[in-house]
Amino acid sequence: MTQDLNSLVQALYDTPQRLLKHRPDLAPRRPAIGFRPRLSDADLVTLALMQAMPGHTDETRWPRYARTHLAERFPYLPQQSGYNKRLREAAGPSGAPPPRQQAWMRQGPVS
Repeated sequence: MTQDLNSLVQALYDTPQRLLKHRPDLAPRRPAIGFRPRLSDADLVTLALMQAMPGHTDETRWPRYARTHLAERFPYLPQQSGYNKRLREAAGPSGAPPPRQQAWMRQGPVS
């Protein structure tokens, strides 16, 4: 991974990680019993932002690209169907972020 890409991934990861640490109410609700996702919410947000930035709009090719070029940064990358399922669940039924996340987006990043 090049230094520029590594710096970008780190910067994109730090913001949602800090936000979810300070505001756990913004994280998706998880049942007390069951499997914890192997890909953290901050990792999912970072991957989604990375997918949007360079213009990787093809849902089939992005997980393959991430697995090839970003594997050292993300120890676990789900297969294409698992990644897309998680993204759709995070976006909600209309494709827009859930109201709790919309409030965060209006609020801005945590410093």
